[in-house]
Amino acid sequence: MDAKGYGNIPEILFDWITFLVKALPLRSVPTFIELLIGAMLTPTGFVTDAWLMVAMKRHWTSYFKWLQKGKWSWVALAQQLGQLLTQWCPNEQWYLAIDDTLVLRNSKKAPSSQFHHMHGNKANRPQFVRGQCWVSLSAIVKGQKQAWSIPLISRLTRACGNGNKLVTAGILLRVMRSFFTGATVLMDSWYMRGTLIASLQGMGYHVIGQVRKDTALYDVPERTGKRGRPRKYGEKYTPERVTNLEETCANVTIYGRQQSLRYRTAIAKARFLDGQLVKVVWVQFENEDGSLKPARLLLTTRTNISGIDIIKAYAKRWSIEPMFHQLKNRWGWNETWQQSRQVLHRWVQIISLSYALVQLLTYWKESAGQEMHLDIPWRKHAPITAGLVRLKLQRNLQQVAVRDWWDVKSRIFKPPERAIE
Repeated sequence: MDAKGYGNIPEILFDWITFLVKALPLRSVPTFIELLIGAMLTPTGFVTDAWLMVAMKRHWTSYFKWLQKGKWSWVALAQQLGQLLTQWCPNEQWYLAIDDTLVLRNSKKAPSSQFHHMHGNKANRPQFVRGQCWVSLSAIVKGQKQAWSIPLISRLTRACGNGNKLVTAGILLRVMRSFFTGATVLMDSWYMRGTLIASLQGMGYHVIGQVRKDTALYDVPERTGKRGRPRKYGEKYTPERVTNLEETCANVTIYGRQQSLRYRTAIAKARFLDGQLVKVVWVQFENEDGSLKPARLLLTTRTNISGIDIIKAYAKRWSIEPMFHQLKNRWGWNETWQQSRQVLHRWVQIISLSYALVQLLTYWKESAGQEMHLDIPWRKHAPITAGLVRLKLQRNLQQVAVRDWWDVKSRIFKPPERAIE
């Protein structure tokens, strides 16, 4: 422990934690802060490891009882994080990503444990595995060099009943709609269903996503002036018609590198959206040898943006994949072995908050040009990552009694030398 290193910790981290605890009852705040800091410092998902990482002031059973029977809401914590992002990271246009991930389980008694199809088609993996399917909603913050996904809220899909991934995605976005009014939701082809898109538009969201290449698209029909009901659809977009559209070439930095691509755009009516007017983009990326990859079809409910902006916006969705990887393998989501849905949701939300705060520190360092000395000479000029920030926090906060830093009177979380007198 670096006992004199509290000044090296960015003060904004304490401001964020002070803001988050407003969603909790006063009695729960000290325990929450201890578990949050512990989860921030440990790479595993065990509550015991988080308890051992910080100098806890209470018996270890009290932390488990607080997770099981405490009178607090994990959904309110997620909403408080959404409010924090809109206040500290203002964006003219917010992008939200919705996706699902599998957390493998051996136990049949684990909450919502069942067999799932591994649609990733990875090598040396079985087609069906037992696990828990989580649907996660993340907000995308854009730095100068890259975009990061900040996990807002995750929900476990039910093993039975009317609780599939589409219903779960709608619930998560409904919870966050008051903080991200007018945001654009980025979804892959599995979530691009008419019922979900219509529901999101009713909440005030816009949608950008990839759809099947054979999606039925039609021109706006011409007015004939004849009697009778007017036609709903015009001429259908066939592969032959698409090839006759004007093609645009571009060279952009996308998916982490400079790439050449070609695309065609059109405003059409989508039959799976009951004839709603949408903008579609057929895009093909070039290989290194100059050949073209198979075409992708992107669709958005916003008809007033350009084709290249649609492509760039959808590319931001990919940042949720490294977020899943880090949460499961570096922040311990794989080791969340709680035996009830309520406790599991609560602990996963605390882990997500701990990752979100560390990731926000990397964004704050890059966007605001702030210095963060990591005391690692051979990484002086390397990019600041969430893992490096956690190493720095471990040096300063490990085995520190952070419970004593919470001032009940002023309701501010600060180190002793920064506390309000």
